[in-house]
Amino acid sequence: MKQLLNTLFVMSEDIYLSLDGENILANRGKQVAARYPLHTLQNVVTFSYAGASPALLGACAERQIGFAFCTPRGKFLARSCGRSNGNVYLRREQYRIADNPAQSSQISRMMIFGKLFNSRWSIERTRRDHGLRVDAERLSESSRQIHELLPQVQESADPDRLRGLEGVGANAYFKVFDEMILGDKKNFCFQGRNRRPPLDTVNALLSFAYSLLALDCASALESVGFDSYVGFLHRDRPGRASLALDLMEELRPCMADRFVLTLINNRIVKASDFQFEESGAVLLNDAGRRSFLKHWQEKKRETLKHPFLGDKLPWGMVPYVQALLLARSIRGDLDAYPPFLWK
Repeated sequence: MKQLLNTLFVMSEDIYLSLDGENILANRGKQVAARYPLHTLQNVVTFSYAGASPALLGACAERQIGFAFCTPRGKFLARSCGRSNGNVYLRREQYRIADNPAQSSQISRMMIFGKLFNSRWSIERTRRDHGLRVDAERLSESSRQIHELLPQVQESADPDRLRGLEGVGANAYFKVFDEMILGDKKNFCFQGRNRRPPLDTVNALLSFAYSLLALDCASALESVGFDSYVGFLHRDRPGRASLALDLMEELRPCMADRFVLTLINNRIVKASDFQFEESGAVLLNDAGRRSFLKHWQEKKRETLKHPFLGDKLPWGMVPYVQALLLARSIRGDLDAYPPFLWK
């Protein structure tokens, strides 16, 4: 099983990354600001405009270390990856399934089922743990609506109907998302999902969490041997890692959304961690991103019992385990893809 290693986040805008033997050098001007051994890293995410050397990108690609470029404000730009280390037959079967709506739907419906199941349990956990502080009746009603969608998803074989059911479930879930925010409503109030750019603090946190989760899922899929740009639920679009978006759907409620709620409810993030643009966009500032990334790494090291395998593993391993299970189902080693069902 792939070892859970560190992700190196480069936050300073003027840092240029280069290679020195088996080490990454963080250079500021002509001075070496820091040095990081390659063998300790799983991913590198840089928020610097200065960039990285071709030699370093080649070394990371050779060692299957993911390398992603983002703007200083956190917008994803590009991702570098090396040769596929997977079996060519896996990718050929992936492409066949992607071109067959009936086969694609068999996998898509399991991913949507996982997303709706986890959305419901996110609501139920808040209702259970904070029943006296929330509108329990509203939460129960949304939970019931999502629960009623689950058998419909299992029975559906039409891609458009599956997307429609997913949309209904997402609407029921986000309708009560504000109820799960337990404090500081003045600065953290959720009135609906918005993006590109996010227009409030909660959406800024959600968008950043989804970007990081998508990078983790893309790295996991590539490490197993998939083409992360050819999906089953999300259709092909130039520059979009569609299969990574597929895989992350079931992980959004339990890995990203619950993490954001923890940051807000435990008062880890504050209004001073954001910058408010004249255009209406709301973005994490440098201090906010540093705090977010620190706690994101800590979250990935927390352990849980995998619902399908029954083994204990860190949260950061979940995308890799699900990618492996997806590969096994496509190869025919499993009857169907088992989604991650969190409780």
